[in-house]
Amino acid sequence: MDADIERCGFLCVHEDTVKQVLEQLPADEKLYDLAELFKVFGDSTRIKILYALFEAELCVCDIAQLLGLTQSAVSHQLRVLKAGRLVRPRKDGKTVFYSLADDHVRTLIAQGMEHVNE
Repeated sequence: MDADIERCGFLCVHEDTVKQVLEQLPADEKLYDLAELFKVFGDSTRIKILYALFEAELCVCDIAQLLGLTQSAVSHQLRVLKAGRLVRPRKDGKTVFYSLADDHVRTLIAQGMEHVNE
């Protein structure tokens, strides 16, 4: 670590703290995955869909009607949300219903809304 400090030209006054933080940082791959997850939240249409699913399990038609979108637009956004493991499909006959994938998603949305409302 000392070689890194010398190489970049910074004077590190709190070497123990820096060392402790470095030991706690997740691997770059995990941080990349986290950044990708938050990118999914970067679209207001996806947020609206998640917020609707926060309230009830819904099919594509329900979501389209609720949000004033086409079924195609909703399906596209649901694919992104499913790829991000934020929603879970459940087939009932020919209809697919979507819900939040788990309580972690519910917590993220609730805490995000709480933060926005502060």
